[in-house]
Amino acid sequence: MSLAIVHSRAQVGVEAPAVTVEAHLANGLPALTLVGLPETAVKESKDRVRSAILNAAFEFPNRRITLNLAPADLPKDGGRFDLAIALGILAASGQVPAASLDEYECLGELALSGAVRPVQGVLPAALATRAAGRTLLVPAANAEEASLASGLKVIAVDHLLQIAAHLNGSAPLAPYQAQGLLRQSLPYPDLAEVQGQLAAKRALLVAAAGSHNLLLSGPPGTGKTLLASRLPGLLPPLDESEALQVAAIHSVASHTPLQHWPQRPFRTPHHSASGPALVGGGSRPQPGEITLAHQGVLFLDELPEFDRKVLEVLREPLESGHIVIARARDKVRFPARFQLVAAMNPCPCGYLGDASNRCRCTPEQIQRYRAKLSGPLLDRIDLHLTVARESTALEVPAQDGESTAEAAAKVARARELQLQRQGVANAFLDLPGLRQHCALSETDRHWLENACERLGLSLRAAHRVLKVARTLADLAAERQIARTHLAEALQYRPGMG
Repeated sequence: MSLAIVHSRAQVGVEAPAVTVEAHLANGLPALTLVGLPETAVKESKDRVRSAILNAAFEFPNRRITLNLAPADLPKDGGRFDLAIALGILAASGQVPAASLDEYECLGELALSGAVRPVQGVLPAALATRAAGRTLLVPAANAEEASLASGLKVIAVDHLLQIAAHLNGSAPLAPYQAQGLLRQSLPYPDLAEVQGQLAAKRALLVAAAGSHNLLLSGPPGTGKTLLASRLPGLLPPLDESEALQVAAIHSVASHTPLQHWPQRPFRTPHHSASGPALVGGGSRPQPGEITLAHQGVLFLDELPEFDRKVLEVLREPLESGHIVIARARDKVRFPARFQLVAAMNPCPCGYLGDASNRCRCTPEQIQRYRAKLSGPLLDRIDLHLTVARESTALEVPAQDGESTAEAAAKVARARELQLQRQGVANAFLDLPGLRQHCALSETDRHWLENACERLGLSLRAAHRVLKVARTLADLAAERQIARTHLAEALQYRPGMG
């Protein structure tokens, strides 16, 4: 048979669209033509595949070979198609049975010796292969990662000869038995180690319980970064679906196969980061910090020091939970459902309002400093808290505050209530869910409306106050939002001016 079809997968963002490799042998002068919008790395596969076939003691057909990567309008890049191309040529020339290839999908880069090397983005391809009901042929180094897609039959290979023997039936390969990626639980710093700051700890607990965005403002050295680093320890562990999403992102972004089961991400980009570094980009779009923080925490220290244009790109993903990167050829959609925690000083020198009266900033300098943060961005942050300086005490007695384990237990109970009631954390409630699950009595509703008018809060800010109040009620295990919950939620909103 002079025509063979092999199934493979491309990589577009964190998705893996199907690619069909068609190999056709025809009479004529020996030549190899590769079509289907291949990038440079794919064009170079012709030479890698030729050497791999010859060095594996197969015959390279001395005929006119045409290789088509369909669909033709989807850009193909990387060395992930080498294995599929080699199998297509071998099947078209009758050296392996072409009929057996229909049930397989292949990923892998070939060395000149015929060895199969690992590739990036195997987990998204594994999930797509499982949905298609096929078996996945992958390099042995990627087999453990591919096995995260439970229910998928994975065949791990080290060399082109192994695959040919398997397909010919002379040496069948058993399905890969997953060893189980390590559940590497890094120890989180303890919340009880933070000296004082009871109000900030309370805000941190509320932020964790409802997945609310948090802004900490205060002089240098008051513990803003220390508090933010304790937040991941308060969040519930990733469930299987969330862990697969996080693992798929790291599979695409990392150059090495996954070695352990992921935890909730905690990303801390430097304030010199550019817009593409934060949201993703490049000629071949790669995930940025907000996507790497998906299902986790994005901590922006020294918030006003970020370029204003960079901060403005956060506005859409904070609302939608994803980012779309548009290029001339196509659009790539990355998930970006992260929890924003930011820290800032009250003025350029940092000591505005300090009891020592050290601040020498002029009103104009303070205004310019704060103007770096736009109103729409601040409006999307649920909890605003001023962190005051604690008294200096080097010999600190045993803390009476909650430990991370105790606070995490409270957060877990509140999150469980939210999932049972509405299926999502309170911060992600839409308008119908807000009306259904954050209903107030008539007197409390009028009281909140009047309070929002006096504080000059927008309707979006009022909705966020309701979501925070719902979280406070969940922490107290109360079904109805009470006046005390509304009052505490309003304390976390800055008024106009």
